[in-house]
Amino acid sequence: MNLIDAEELARTLDAQDVLAPLRAKFDIPSDVRYFDGNSLGPLTLRSREVLHHTIEVEWRERLIRSWNEDWLAMPLRVGNLIAPLIGAQQDTVISCDNTSINLHKALMSAVALRPGRTEIVIDINNFPTDIYIAQSVADQHDMKLVAVSADEIIGAISERTAVVTATHVDYRSAKILDAPAITATAHQNGALMVWDLAHTAGAVPFDASALDIDFAVGCGYKYLNGGPGAPAFIYVAPRLLAESGQPLQGWWAHAAPFDFELGFRPAPGISRFLTGTTTVLSMKSLEAALEIFSGVSMADIRTKSMGLTGLFIDLFDTHLAPRGFTLASPRDPESRGSHVALGFAGGKALVDQMSTQGIIADFRPPDLMRFGFAPLYNSYRDVVELVQRMSRP
Repeated sequence: MNLIDAEELARTLDAQDVLAPLRAKFDIPSDVRYFDGNSLGPLTLRSREVLHHTIEVEWRERLIRSWNEDWLAMPLRVGNLIAPLIGAQQDTVISCDNTSINLHKALMSAVALRPGRTEIVIDINNFPTDIYIAQSVADQHDMKLVAVSADEIIGAISERTAVVTATHVDYRSAKILDAPAITATAHQNGALMVWDLAHTAGAVPFDASALDIDFAVGCGYKYLNGGPGAPAFIYVAPRLLAESGQPLQGWWAHAAPFDFELGFRPAPGISRFLTGTTTVLSMKSLEAALEIFSGVSMADIRTKSMGLTGLFIDLFDTHLAPRGFTLASPRDPESRGSHVALGFAGGKALVDQMSTQGIIADFRPPDLMRFGFAPLYNSYRDVVELVQRMSRP
């Protein structure tokens, strides 16, 4: 497809896009084309408004009274906003801490629920922090960390496996792992399953309840647009909540935190996975950003995601492949998340150069360029403009 025809197609698709009005809810500079929402989502107008109110009214005027009036309830309230985005029941997700800490909690809890087992199975292509955390859990329990490629996970699961952990959407390639098959195999062998949904939540449908997964974690600053340092979340299956514990038994995880008892009693339900005091301002930003998902179906988000990434790959074949770019993401849209990765020898320099021109993408060593296509604010026109820039000498 030539770029003139691509421009016409983009105009048609943007005119038909049911999500197009949502772009106006984001404060993206007019001279910027943003393709890095898979790393950090942009500012929403609602987040700015809520943060201003939180600082000027809830903090400045109400002071410590705001804890009882609003702030204490935020982690569960925000978790319940995230729950429908990952197919979870209400009161099974809580917002807190960061993804690394929550993964540690989930793995430690899972290992405790499977005493006597000696192995943790992990996808070796996980984001490195997942591997570091899993290794630390294995070391603390004198267990073996079995790190294999995604295609080898099922074969690595055995009666020795306590827990399997993998990232649903690969952070480099955007490949979607076979969550039903991997989860089912873990359960058939008596193991528990922990999914990392960092590149899933808000972009790719996931059904924690239907899949019957055990634990999940994810972040709030990518496709959920909560802002830099936004709190993460943790999901625990309802059938496990009563028997699950976690290693970071802070006062917010206590059944009666303001009784100041010397002995620890876990809070009922998902609140037992809290640790310390909530980061109020960042959680307020996340809560405000999540309002944009109200009335928006994950099916529509997924349809547009596949449309945006599909158009980019179509134009890649004609305009970028001849220039030495290589496709590092799946061609099958059903197997691809919401970003596309390209290999290019001069990728780092090109990403840096485009950034100075207002086209923001992402780079991962040694030569991988990543382009995030967020359905809530990216347009088909954005895709064409990106290829136009990249196809120039």
